[in-house]
Amino acid sequence: MAGTRSAMQAMDRLPGCPPLHRHRVKRAFDIVGSLGLLALFGPLMLLLAWMVARDGGPAVFGHRRVGADGRPFTCLKFRSMVVNSAEVLERLLATDETARSEWLATRKLRNDPRITPVGRFLRKSSLDELPQLINVLRGDMSLVGPRPIIDDEVPYYRACFPFYTRCRPGLTGLWQVSGRSDVDYVRRVQLDTAYVVGWSFWTDIGIMLRTVRVVVKGSGAY
Repeated sequence: MAGTRSAMQAMDRLPGCPPLHRHRVKRAFDIVGSLGLLALFGPLMLLLAWMVARDGGPAVFGHRRVGADGRPFTCLKFRSMVVNSAEVLERLLATDETARSEWLATRKLRNDPRITPVGRFLRKSSLDELPQLINVLRGDMSLVGPRPIIDDEVPYYRACFPFYTRCRPGLTGLWQVSGRSDVDYVRRVQLDTAYVVGWSFWTDIGIMLRTVRVVVKGSGAY
């Protein structure tokens, strides 16, 4: 508790750190940007939804994530895993020590048996995250911000968690352009905190431009 209070006090003293989730310029940029991208990628999203749903499962998967001010929201993605993914993961972590160690360190698996063939393509190309444009338009997320986390990841942030909750999670962010899945969790927390502390409108523009290059190269995605 003392560490959290200290972090919040330090955050409030930072002159360049506005309450981003209420920042009008940022929100206006999110609305205009998400509408434009939905219009651009709408036909592709319909095609991808059809491809994902061919195995009989839902095309879009909603997962509970932690949002601004710590409020939960449903984060949307094209489903990239088998329908019984929770059971597959539970069995894997119970029987594979190497996979369990990797999961505890990064919350990801390089050779994830839950991912479908179509899902592997979607993840490599980052197209699985296109439905999050709807989250941005609804105000759950921002085009740029910290990576949206689940409740189980909150303890990893420790005293830095108030920084995370100060703004909406992002469709992209410093983590996505700094190695993505190749970055360990300690570094991930540092990147999220650095984004909030050093935020500016031009920072968002720079991250979005870098995101295009990372997506084209497929860097750090699995």
